[in-house]
Formats: sequence, C-alpha cells, structure tokens
Amino acid sequence: MKLMLDSFWRALAYLFMPRIIGLSLMPLLVAGSLTLVMGYFFWTDAVTAVRATLESWSLVEAMLQWVDGMIGSSFRTVLAPLVVVAFAVPVVIVLSLLLVALLATPSIVSLVAERRFEGLERRHGAASWRSVAWSLGYTLAACLALLLTMPLWLIPGVVFVLPPLIWGWLTAKVMSFDVLADHASPDERRALLKAHAWPLMVIGITTGFLGAAPSIIWAFGAMTLVFAPLLLAVSVWLYTVVFMFSALWFAHYALAALGQHRRAMAVEVVPMPSATPTNNTQEALPQDPAAPAITGV
Repeated sequence: MKLMLDSFWRALAYLFMPRIIGLSLMPLLVAGSLTLVMGYFFWTDAVTAVRATLESWSLVEAMLQWVDGMIGSSFRTVLAPLVVVAFAVPVVIVLSLLLVALLATPSIVSLVAERRFEGLERRHGAASWRSVAWSLGYTLAACLALLLTMPLWLIPGVVFVLPPLIWGWLTAKVMSFDVLADHASPDERRALLKAHAWPLMVIGITTGFLGAAPSIIWAFGAMTLVFAPLLLAVSVWLYTVVFMFSALWFAHYALAALGQHRRAMAVEVVPMPSATPTNNTQEALPQDPAAPAITGV
C-alpha cells in the first residue's frame, strides 16, 4: 500500500511536467483527428442507418410507439444517436489506450527511469512486437467481454460499474507488461506480475473508473448529441490524460518493485560467511584491521 500511494503522488506530479504534456500530444492528435474525421463523414449516415434498423425491428418499433404515447416522440429522436455514441465511446477508449501504450509509454518509462532509477539495468525482456501482440490480444478479450455483458447494462447501476471494471482489467494487463518490457527479464516480469498481481489490478481498476469520468459529458441531455462528433474528440483528450496518468502510475510502481525484487534476489545469492576456518590446520586467519567486523546476520 505504501508503494502504491507513493507511486500515485509521483505520477500525479509527473503528469504536469512539460515533457509529459508533450508526449501526450501525439496520441491526442492521432486519435482526435481520426475521431473528428470519422464523425464529420459518417455521423449522419450512422445515425440514419441505426434509426432505420431499429424501426425495422417490430419489437423495438412497438416499444417506441409505447414510449411515444407516454412521453412523446422526443425519445425516438435521441435513441439512434445514443446507440451510435454507445458504440463509439468504447472504440474511442480502446484507441486512446492503445495509442498511449504504443506511442507514449516507452518514453514515459525512460523518463521515470532516468529521474528515479538511473542505476536500474535494462535487460530487454520483451521485443516491441510482443508488446503489440500482448496489447492487441487483451484488447480483443476486453471487447468480447463488453459485448457479452451488454445485456447486463440494462440493470440499473450496472453500466456504471461493469464497463469500468473491464477497462481497468485491460489497463492493468496492457500497462503492467509495457512498463516492464524494457527493464525486466522474462523471468523477472513473470515473477513481478505474479507477486504484485493485486496491487497492479487495483491501480488498473482505479484508472478504469477515472477513465469512465469523461462519459459523464453525455449525461447533460439531448443537447450534447448535437455536438457529438466534437464531444467525442474532447473525450479523446480526457481519455488520453487518464491513460497518461495510468502509464506514469504503473511505471513508478513497477520499476520500484523491480528494484526491490533485484535487491532481494541479490541478498539471497550472497554466500553466508563460514563460522569456522576451512583450513584443515584450524589456523586463525589474519584479519584486515580496516575491514568491518561481521556481528551477525
């Protein structure tokens, strides 16, 4: 817990460093530009296609007619944009996470190592392609989990808990691997991911709930849907900030844990001094008066 809190405050302080702000620009520009372009060219067509699809389903159409009789036709107007947003937001989150992991995390780890862990040896335990494969594999698993659990989102309150948990799990898996990829050997990485599994998961889930905060902007009513393409780009910026903080938090925690692990392993392999001389004649060995005396273990 002490290491986790120490890493949290350090990550928060590093987040406002000019170099970190500069590193956030590349993921932000790429994801923001893609979001604006896709929104500009495909928003209207996507809303029209979703509305036509919903109205073609007899069960949905019957429900919409019942809702129209209860509260008017306003709900029918916003339903299709809400569905498009509901599918677009997970894509934006995944895109932001992957871009931060691939474009910014290596530089973040190098910055943290230069400032705090200058003597920590880089053992290059994972190649770049392995980091990409690891990230894509867990991203597909998280997207599948989201699709399978969507029916549960209709239960009141579940939508505010279950998706952030899935995003937190994904963040923990992606970030914990990436921050150790360059410094830890494969054996060290496996040992750390096993020994610190729960702290790393807590960090991931915490940032997962922080990542859910940008979704609050869609709760301000139907007026937000008018500016949905622009607000999706704003969401990219917010998600980028959250995932940059997440990368910093994981970097500070994991590199500190790696240093502790190496010190512990070094203590284990140091041979213990013998209590008696190894000479068969049992002669007393001369002792350097300048050397420190060993008083015990």
